[in-house]
Amino acid sequence: MFAKIYNSEIKTDYNNVDGLNRYPQDLLAEYNQSMEEGLDVEKYKSLFEAVAALKPSEYKTKMSDVIFEMVINAGMQKDYKYNEPNSLKEIKALRKVHDFDGVMPYRETLRKKILGAWTGRACGCLLGKPIEGIRSNELIPLLKETGNYPMHRYIKSTDITDEVCSHYKFYLKNKAYADTVDGMPVDDDTNYVVLAQKIVEEFDRDFDSEDVATAWMKYQSVFSYFTAERIAYVNFINCIMPPASGMYKNVCREWIGAQIRGDYFGYINPGDPAQAAKMAYKDAVISHVKNGVYGEMFAAAMIACAAVTDNIEDIILGGLAQIPSTSRLYEAVIKILEGYKNGVTYEECFDIIHAAYDEHTDHGWCHTIPNAMIVVAALLYGEGDFGKSICCAVGMAFDTDCNGATVGSIMGMRNTIDGIDECWKKPVNGKIRTSIFGCDTVDIKAAVDKTMEHIED
Repeated sequence: MFAKIYNSEIKTDYNNVDGLNRYPQDLLAEYNQSMEEGLDVEKYKSLFEAVAALKPSEYKTKMSDVIFEMVINAGMQKDYKYNEPNSLKEIKALRKVHDFDGVMPYRETLRKKILGAWTGRACGCLLGKPIEGIRSNELIPLLKETGNYPMHRYIKSTDITDEVCSHYKFYLKNKAYADTVDGMPVDDDTNYVVLAQKIVEEFDRDFDSEDVATAWMKYQSVFSYFTAERIAYVNFINCIMPPASGMYKNVCREWIGAQIRGDYFGYINPGDPAQAAKMAYKDAVISHVKNGVYGEMFAAAMIACAAVTDNIEDIILGGLAQIPSTSRLYEAVIKILEGYKNGVTYEECFDIIHAAYDEHTDHGWCHTIPNAMIVVAALLYGEGDFGKSICCAVGMAFDTDCNGATVGSIMGMRNTIDGIDECWKKPVNGKIRTSIFGCDTVDIKAAVDKTMEHIED
């Protein structure tokens, strides 16, 4: 009856690669991801390359399905040196304890810290937002040409003249520059903090991963999500629920998406990095695995530590204490920390990160590990100054708005709102715009009031 009414054959558009069905188009990223995870797939390299080279079609999609089945059934490389579990119980068993002297602040000081964290995240995100996606070979010349190198202020619309634009391939016009906004513009990095608050408000502190998935579908369109998150959203719609949603045809499963979602769990667990990491884990596994999950746990735990100590090394090691010491992420962060302590300069650290991960590939640019390395480097080389720290994060390129936001959140918590200079706060103006349904504009002070309630519940 259906065919007679419409008298046409319904076909899939295999050229649709907007992220809703990206697996067949990202097979080379899948190969790299699988190799980094230690999966025994090297013998299939030529198959990955051959199928990746095909034009979008029914046959390419079918063959990519076979490749995915091979990946999820692959064994581990015999000489793989890392142990990176996905279950929280196994993660806890591989943690390396770091004890430090933390002091819980009085309520009014804690409120200033929470206000600093919310505001700092928006400031850091705004700093990196107009140049998200630029690569360092253009970012550094741009900053030099506009008198902002080393980076020390927001990029302004007045910096972006026609002559300046003519020097770069990266599109610089009509972006959200700090002198053109009134409040933090819509961005996924700030959406997630607001959304996490709604999740805790609706499902209490004891929410589970399916509650997070439900909230995602309830409060935002699929197009508000990107990379791993968009893939997970499509999986939810197809009744593939957490934790399978984080793995199924998800080539972005260790990308930065989860690391930018954990802040609120740090906010509501001051001085309790283990609880912050546990909440972050429940959020992360809906879209990520392994180091993608650890990244969110690490960020949330650092923020929880920053509420009770000013010591940057303790903040970093307190965060690391919540993830497996046998992981690639742990090893990479320790390398940055040890380099700093041994006299490696900011410029040398920049070179180390860029040598390890290729910012010119989506997989390298968006992976959790290099971006976490940048966050840690910014905390160290920022030397306790809020503005210098977020500028260090954004100035290293890679995912500029994400890293600026995470560093801003940590340093805002550490330094309190009083430690953020007016030049950073003014464009944000106490407001965050969102794409969350029914929540167009968030008053930061009101969000802080709700955060304090969740702390005290």
